[in-house]
Amino acid sequence: MKLNKYIDHTLLKADATQESIKELCRQAKEYDFMSVCINSSNIELAKEELKGTDVKICTVIGFPLGATTTESKVFETTDAIEKGADEVDMVLNIGALKSKNFDIVLRDISEVAKAAHNKGKILKVILETCLLEKDEIIKACQLSKEAGADFVKTSTGFSTGGAKEEDVALMRKTVGDQMGVKASGGIRTLEKARLMIENGATRLGVSAGVQIMEELESEN
Repeated sequence: MKLNKYIDHTLLKADATQESIKELCRQAKEYDFMSVCINSSNIELAKEELKGTDVKICTVIGFPLGATTTESKVFETTDAIEKGADEVDMVLNIGALKSKNFDIVLRDISEVAKAAHNKGKILKVILETCLLEKDEIIKACQLSKEAGADFVKTSTGFSTGGAKEEDVALMRKTVGDQMGVKASGGIRTLEKARLMIENGATRLGVSAGVQIMEELESEN
């Protein structure tokens, strides 16, 4: 797979303007990225901008803390898909995981997975690995797999750290090859992108997609 098709071209900042979302979509079309990853209030704008292309629309659910109720995550998911989202990246209930309330975590992911899959869409589960111990990363991956999620994802990019290659490798080892692994947060260079892919990432959440592609082009 070509590098551009690993990339979810991302803009999730609170101060993202309509013009910056349009520019994100323009760049995604130019480089034929896999998707744009945006907040749900921008889905309809992105759908209009990406009309006639195969660039998908990815949005975030329960973002960035994961601490909203399951019911609100399900509503967000359904609403986002109705507005045009192709993929949803939900933040798991980190507090419940750390409290070892695994039934809560499992139900949280299962219900969102059901809402996404009922509409034929993909669910990625954001673990926020920077807040987790290694055994918690393993457990979160196991629960995500049991709940029927399609991907596990490292980070929101809004916490204390982003993707680390050793966490990506651990996630890949835990889920096997039946699920996708998305590395996100702090991936700003071609070298770092390649490192994540070498360690098992099948998708990259990056805001520096253009710079990474420019680096690649300058190699050739």
